Amino acid sequence: MTSAAAHSPSVRRAADPAVVAALALAVVAAATLAGAWFFQLVLDIRPCPLCLEQRYAYYLAVPLGLLVAFAASRGAPRQVVLAGFAVLLLAALANAWLGGYHAGVEWQFWQGPTDCSGPVADLGSAGTLLQRLDTEKVIRCDEVQWRFLGLSLAGYNVLISMLMALIALWGIVSAKRTAS
Repeated sequence: MTSAAAHSPSVRRAADPAVVAALALAVVAAATLAGAWFFQLVLDIRPCPLCLEQRYAYYLAVPLGLLVAFAASRGAPRQVVLAGFAVLLLAALANAWLGGYHAGVEWQFWQGPTDCSGPVADLGSAGTLLQRLDTEKVIRCDEVQWRFLGLSLAGYNVLISMLMALIALWGIVSAKRTAS
C-alpha cells in the first residue's frame, strides 16, 4: 500500500538522483577536506604548495554541491542544474590531473614547481642563514610524507577526484533523464 505523501512532488524531488548526486559530491568533498585537516592538524603532516592547491576543488565542491542539490530539489531549470554539475565535473577532472601531476613529482617522473621541489637558490647571507632555517619551514612537493598501500595523499586525491567526476557524470545523466 502506498501513501499519498510518497507521491507528492516534494518527496519525488527529494528522491531525485540529481539531488542525491549533488549531496554525495558535497559530502565526499567535505569528508576529504576533514581528512586533509586531520592529517595536517592532528598527525602533523604538513601540506606542500601542491597539496594546498588540490584542496581548492573541494572548497568549491562543498558549497556548489549543496547549491546544486537545493536547486534540483526546488525544481530549478535543468540547464541550471546541468551547469552546476558541469562545473563540478570540470573541477574534479582538473583536480585529478593536478593530483596525478603531484604524484608524478613525488615519484620523480618529472620536475615539480621550483618553489617546492627545485634547488634552493638564494640562501641570503651567512649571518642570517641559521635564523632563516629556523623560521622558514619549506615542505617539499617531491618528498612523500605518508604512504598507505603504496599511494601517497596525492595518489588518493586522484582516486577521490575521479570518484567525484563519476558522481558528477551520474548527476548530469540523471538531470537529463529527469528533464525528458
